[in-house]
Amino acid sequence: MTAGKVQVPCLELQQIKVISALGRGGKGVVFLVQTESDELLALKTILLASLDQSRDADDEYRRICFEQEVLACFHHPLLPKLRGVLSTDKIIGYAIDYCPGRHLNSLRITQTEKMLSDDMIRFFAAELVLALDYLHGLGIVYRDLKPENVMIQENGHLMLVDFDLSTRLLAKSRRVFKPVAKPELVKTKSSFLKFFRCCNSGISPEDFTNSDDQVTKIVSSESDSATKSNSFVGTEEYIAPEIIKGEGHDFAVDWWCLGVTLYEMLYSVTPFRGLNRKETFYRILSKSPQLVGEPTALRDLIGKLLEKDPSMRVGVEEIKGHSFFSGMDWDLILQVARPPFIPPPATEDGGEIMKVDNEIDVECFVQEIMQVRAENR
Repeated sequence: MTAGKVQVPCLELQQIKVISALGRGGKGVVFLVQTESDELLALKTILLASLDQSRDADDEYRRICFEQEVLACFHHPLLPKLRGVLSTDKIIGYAIDYCPGRHLNSLRITQTEKMLSDDMIRFFAAELVLALDYLHGLGIVYRDLKPENVMIQENGHLMLVDFDLSTRLLAKSRRVFKPVAKPELVKTKSSFLKFFRCCNSGISPEDFTNSDDQVTKIVSSESDSATKSNSFVGTEEYIAPEIIKGEGHDFAVDWWCLGVTLYEMLYSVTPFRGLNRKETFYRILSKSPQLVGEPTALRDLIGKLLEKDPSMRVGVEEIKGHSFFSGMDWDLILQVARPPFIPPPATEDGGEIMKVDNEIDVECFVQEIMQVRAENR
């Protein structure tokens, strides 16, 4: 199926109102902003100086460019849309829809018993399966599934965010977009900025290529050179065993991460956390998850997702057919009008967000945050 060109508007700092800072990452800050048409967006900003100071600056620029490209290709209600890009001499950024329900961990923490019901977990798990299945159909391995990256939209449905650790592989037996032509890849800071400033040219799925240069450190082997990645990426407690071993990984890592996420939603802790990084990795490689409690369909599914051998780990069809989802109509999930949790509406007068703060200088704010972070390392 061919989609039309996606026009991506350029944002100017003078044309948006900064309401608050939503979160801070390794390279920048996410802001809640309001456009001239009163839309609320989440603006992810990245400090250019922090990229230039990185030992892998070229890879960092390519990774950000890759994230912009995949966002522009998404046409799914559980995935973000690229709503605009921003570029100044000090920062670059992009905007997606704002999710007032925050992330899954914040929801879990606000629950009376600090844990979610099986019915709530079932709904969220089903939506995550649909989102990951869609990504895999595009040849995209997400690689960073965790509750903090799963936001809750205004309508109560989920939205998967943060694709900076994602990569593209050739999808086996799956529909992938076939590029019409290979665009020139972004390799330098100057050409990267041009990418942002020329955003109105439009991006379509046909422009999203299969180039090996867009995949970080692809495994080069005689039998499977384009279907596995050897990048060591992910969040420590969620990393799949095959990533730690460095033997190459594919789409199965996302199902492992789903298992860790479901375990955390059930028990409020991750299954393999150790006292330090070394012990955590040792547990991931050698320990079985402690599925405390009477046997249930949910615990059985988690155990099958946390299979250390990726060739034996359950895939999407087995997951959908598992007894935990017994009786579920997968074609109707996205049409559920009343999900198990509906976040309160976002307001500017004491509700879920702060009042507009016209005093925030985005560039200075990001610089100060990154400076403090660097000093504390």
